[in-house]
Amino acid sequence: MPQPTQAPPQATTAAERDGLRAVVRAFARDHFPLEEVRRVSGTDAGYDPAAWSGLGQLGLPGLLVPATHGGAGCGLPEAAVVLEELGRVLACVPYLSSAVLAVTALLASGDAAAQAELLPRLADGTLLAAVAVSGPAGRADGTPGSLGVTASSSPGGVTLDGEALYVVDGHAAGVLLIAARDGTGAGLYRVAGDAPGLARRVMPAIDGTRTLARLAFRDVLAQPLGPPGSGAAALARVLDTGVVALAAEAVGGAAQALDLAVSHAKQRVQFGRPIGSFQAVKHKCADMLVALEGARAALDGALEAAAGGAGDPGIAALVAGLHCSAAYTHITAESIQVLGGIGFTWEHPAHLYFRRARSSAVLFGTETQHRATLADRLGV
Repeated sequence: MPQPTQAPPQATTAAERDGLRAVVRAFARDHFPLEEVRRVSGTDAGYDPAAWSGLGQLGLPGLLVPATHGGAGCGLPEAAVVLEELGRVLACVPYLSSAVLAVTALLASGDAAAQAELLPRLADGTLLAAVAVSGPAGRADGTPGSLGVTASSSPGGVTLDGEALYVVDGHAAGVLLIAARDGTGAGLYRVAGDAPGLARRVMPAIDGTRTLARLAFRDVLAQPLGPPGSGAAALARVLDTGVVALAAEAVGGAAQALDLAVSHAKQRVQFGRPIGSFQAVKHKCADMLVALEGARAALDGALEAAAGGAGDPGIAALVAGLHCSAAYTHITAESIQVLGGIGFTWEHPAHLYFRRARSSAVLFGTETQHRATLADRLGV
């Protein structure tokens, strides 16, 4: 069965993306102050439904959804603007899981019926969806061996057995899109969040601002997404999109961590001078800025490739993932050093950014896995 064609994403100008950034930044400033992030991250839901509803009123969950299904019909460059600004404030909302990964999975599956049913509700934020791509070993490279769920045919339909781990917002999603081993290698399957035989529980994580779930399947009825044999390509697209999405979040978070360090260096006085006037501190801040600008360049390259510009989208995604993750980890660690004693306290937000950086660095594949995949794609 041929996959239905999708209209190309609606391109926007740099000025339009700047306008979008201003809107999202203002919303994030009002709805995600540090005390609110701390409060929400400690709740069972792990996100603020009121804030998510506000994002829905702005149309942000539907940025990637085609206009025919009630969305804006934009592409990854526009979604990256939102991800960067949400990453800047560590916003506890299911944007990455539902508005980016789930929408991408549905579009990549080519399943017109599932798209018509689910995309309009994902676009307005009334439905939450999550995507499971990692097995018990924590790998997320899209190969059948990395998946912990198996799909089997039965008289009653397709059933799933096994476990999926590190599922972003998987505890709260009304619909789950599961990558599973099947007769074709790997496929995508749809499961209701309250399906019989499905057990969901929140996993302990170093990053309290992003909720990860463990999903256990035992004879869980599922619906295949897309034609047989299309799962591997769809899963690869989801993973590449996830890597770029994390890269965008990383740029936003790293920028905020650098701002925290620079602000402190200007205000903290030692020996009668602001510590930012000392060469060692100035060099740290300068090195952090260089790392941030390098990460921005890598992210821009991945977004250009994803929008149909120069470069291979898959290769550019991995390059961005490697550079942005390394920059985020480096900048958050160095920011704590510049902040000194206060940076090590629970009261200061610096450790929250460091925890997000460390957690994101392994969410959709480790540095070693990304390098191996990149070498594979380059044929070296």
